[in-house]
Amino acid sequence: MSDDDALREPFRAWLASRWSDVADLEIGVFQQPKSGFSAKTIFVPLSYRRAGRAIEDKIVLRLENPEPAIYPQQAPGLDVEIEIQYRSMEALARTGKVPLADLIGYEADASILGQPFFAMAFVGGNVMTEDPPYSQSGFFVDATPDERREIIRRGIDMMATFHTIDWRKAGFEWLVAPGADPTVERQIDIWEAYMRRELGDREHPDFDRGVAWLRANLPRDLEPGLSWGDSRPGNIIYGPQNQILCITDFENIAVAPKEIDVGWWMLFDRTMHEAIGQERIPGDPSRQAQREMYAEAAGVPVPDTFYYELLGGVRYAAIVVRVMNRLVDRGVLPKEQTIWKENPAATALAQLLDKGGLR
Repeated sequence: MSDDDALREPFRAWLASRWSDVADLEIGVFQQPKSGFSAKTIFVPLSYRRAGRAIEDKIVLRLENPEPAIYPQQAPGLDVEIEIQYRSMEALARTGKVPLADLIGYEADASILGQPFFAMAFVGGNVMTEDPPYSQSGFFVDATPDERREIIRRGIDMMATFHTIDWRKAGFEWLVAPGADPTVERQIDIWEAYMRRELGDREHPDFDRGVAWLRANLPRDLEPGLSWGDSRPGNIIYGPQNQILCITDFENIAVAPKEIDVGWWMLFDRTMHEAIGQERIPGDPSRQAQREMYAEAAGVPVPDTFYYELLGGVRYAAIVVRVMNRLVDRGVLPKEQTIWKENPAATALAQLLDKGGLR
């Protein structure tokens, strides 16, 4: 019996307790899609009867990994990424501003499945993947130039809509550490401490250069907002006619200036193009065109995003070091691996430093 097989009956019992109006609930074989590193994602096929009708369905189970969290803590005690995600989605759903998968429930008791978990509805659709890069294959490449432009525009419009959420009214005060100010400098402090811990006695000169420049050129008087934290095309599910069905992944959500999200979006655009030597195909908007799209959607002047792209590069370089450390700890990679410093995220950071004349 596999580990997943051992989870099926406990999960069926848990789900049955949540769905009191369901009879004859059966759980199919777990399906594990390729996904990120912050939590284990499992697609769960179901069959059941509700209101006398036989139903075949699928839901998503998100299970916390046993290792320490991928992302750094925004405030003390925020170290269970599954809980952060569920709590954030509950609050976001109450605002009615952005489309999300319907939530089923969160479970903190690790004795049931071995780790905390939550369940939500499955949303089928198209996703702009990073592996393989969406700029090289998939539904984005298969689309027409006009459709490609519209796919990106709708994603940027959604990010701008997310930024209209009032973090205080939505109840996100728990993301701000007591006595801390939700500034760009606070985010740099969080990410630098995280990277230093993950590097140990290793050196990452481009990270050091990036952080030093960011600190020397701190923007002032930016309004704090609700930062999605992982604002990128890969966290958007598109449906028919390229309508956005839902947005995903809030483990890195923060109260911070919204410009950080715009820079993260631009940084990921770089990793799907220049960092891998991929030229833009017709209809795939330039970053300047995307800045203009954001300005139009948000009703702001066209932003200069270099600072925030560089901050994104620093953050992404740190995340890759953390992920590679996790894979070494699991025995998947040898301790001597150098992927931690040789990867598209590091390439994008180097390109940004070169662009700014910072090395």
